[in-house]
Amino acid sequence: MSRSMEDPSARGVDDGSAAGGPGPADHAVALRITNLSKTFPGTQALDDVSLSVSPGTIHCLLGGNGSGKSTLIKILAGVYRADPGGRIRVRFHEIDADKTSPEWARGAGLHFVHQDLAIFTTMSVAENLALGRGFPTGPTGNIQWRALRRHARTVLDRFDVHVSPGRLVADLRPADRTMVAIARALQDQADASEGLLVLDEPTVSLPAVEVDILFEALRRYAEAGQTIVLVTHRLEEVTRIADRVTVLRDGRVVTTLDAGEVTKDRLVELIVGRALDHASSTTSATEGEDLALEVSDLWGGPLRGVSFGLRRGEVLGIAGLVGSGRTSLLTTIFGLQRPTSGSISLDGRAVRFHNVDDAMDAGLGFVPEDRSESAFLNMSLRENLSAAQVPKYWSGLRLHWRDEVADARRSITDFSIKAISERQPFATLSGGNQQKAIVARWLRRRPKLLLLDEPTQGVDVAARAEIYRLVRDAVAAGTSVIVVTADLEELARVSDRVVVLANGRITHELEGPNIDPSRVTELVLSATGDPTNPDMEVSQR
Repeated sequence: MSRSMEDPSARGVDDGSAAGGPGPADHAVALRITNLSKTFPGTQALDDVSLSVSPGTIHCLLGGNGSGKSTLIKILAGVYRADPGGRIRVRFHEIDADKTSPEWARGAGLHFVHQDLAIFTTMSVAENLALGRGFPTGPTGNIQWRALRRHARTVLDRFDVHVSPGRLVADLRPADRTMVAIARALQDQADASEGLLVLDEPTVSLPAVEVDILFEALRRYAEAGQTIVLVTHRLEEVTRIADRVTVLRDGRVVTTLDAGEVTKDRLVELIVGRALDHASSTTSATEGEDLALEVSDLWGGPLRGVSFGLRRGEVLGIAGLVGSGRTSLLTTIFGLQRPTSGSISLDGRAVRFHNVDDAMDAGLGFVPEDRSESAFLNMSLRENLSAAQVPKYWSGLRLHWRDEVADARRSITDFSIKAISERQPFATLSGGNQQKAIVARWLRRRPKLLLLDEPTQGVDVAARAEIYRLVRDAVAAGTSVIVVTADLEELARVSDRVVVLANGRITHELEGPNIDPSRVTELVLSATGDPTNPDMEVSQR
């Protein structure tokens, strides 16, 4: 019987692996982690974590943002080293947790497939498989293509991947791409029972039918003896695939459940740390209010009838799992994607942006999730700051560079950008200062509407605070903001109102004191349902 979340002894101990409990015996353990801790400056990321994984099972690892899942995986991979005192055992390979390395992980039979599959779509399946072990070469160093294709065919047959070795990866369906990545990771494993496969959010970009295909393959692999650790946020997938589930919260093991004990509601309770609140969310009708933006029945890509209003001078947070449609909503509003139906109104007037220039002319700004999409690394800080206002500095064929320099220097001061001068190459700035400069680029235009997609991703705490100070100053001056971030604590802290997006639909709405990180997390996790069901209940509260 697994410990409940109320049982204090559940913290840090699972399955008896460190306390003589009823867990699997040593000979029946594929992975055993004992008393694992990890401290970063000012943060206890993992606190005395112990857990066991049985051979030939699919063991799901769950937890909210900041729970320690990613840190645990990186320690297993040897990317991080744990604090002294913990132990990691993979079958018969055991090591102090503060001595792990990528070499040890490979030797112990640990294999990792991340959300970013690291496969090359312009190369063939056989070539992608070779990247994991090397290309076969002849005496003169030339690639032996027949041997490459024979090996690829053997690997694909072994893992029931029904594609041709010579086929371009770009032509494969998403589930097959994922299975090619799995086959590449496991191809040199002599026997399924030898190693352990860690899958980190493998279904994020997969439609429902592709998830079914992948899960059928994973179940076959597990039945053949392969041990699988699956990290996911999608609770409906956990109830379908997991043999056991371990839940982390605040760096500690809350409990481990067997498949028969798993329900979606219980998992949400364990992740959030309290009983579910089934009361209705706060009603926040915006009809008739002073709206800067109104979106009505918007369809396109993953969006399925999204409707909401944004008040003037308001910060609206969009919460949802990856794949819920968060980024598509922002890019559709900004004119980067065309909606198939629905309407967008700005200041009470219907608009249809045919391109980014139209959106910018209408007073919109957009900071994308991937900084590389908006940073010009081979240009100067000055040029990056003025990139959204280039026509301002040209008169005929003449560039008024003194005006551009003066504005850049003013922005460096106003937006607290740490740089030697406006001439400093953008690539040499820290990530936080690059991000501040990108935000400043749009704020200099005094936009009516600013769209922020993960605006503080990859920046330190000080830079985060500074970025949101800049945003709040803009809001005070009348700018309306929509912000998307996976950090739900951050989202709750900076938003005046939050809507939850799941499977392309708005399911809940929170405002004022109801914007609590735990409540937002609960709604995000509980809102996920069957994306193939068009009649899935939607409650916009």
